[in-house]
Amino acid sequence: MAKFAKIGINNKVISVEMVDDTIATTEKNGIRYLTELTKYPLWKQSFSDGTRNKRAGIGDTYNEELDVFITPKPYKSMTLNETTFQWEFPVANPNDGQFYDWNEDTQSWTLSEIEQGS
Repeated sequence: MAKFAKIGINNKVISVEMVDDTIATTEKNGIRYLTELTKYPLWKQSFSDGTRNKRAGIGDTYNEELDVFITPKPYKSMTLNETTFQWEFPVANPNDGQFYDWNEDTQSWTLSEIEQGS
């Protein structure tokens, strides 16, 4: 089954629909089928092989310029790496074997209160 993302306002994915592979032999055919069926014109195929970065999910954004689906931004301070399409913190997470939480207010990592080693 081929999966297609329904694209809404601000390029947000508002649903993901499945179309039989015998109908969606190409992206264009799948879009034509869904447009005729739903009378809604904005669809993009979502692939599991890494094409368009990831499988589309509700709430993701379709970036037309990069032709990828991007997950919602977890924190305001994060920036998108346009090579990996992953959100990155402005400060690297300490790599000392302990657990840290991101503090958006202070823009820093704080030692996590969860039990170490659990």
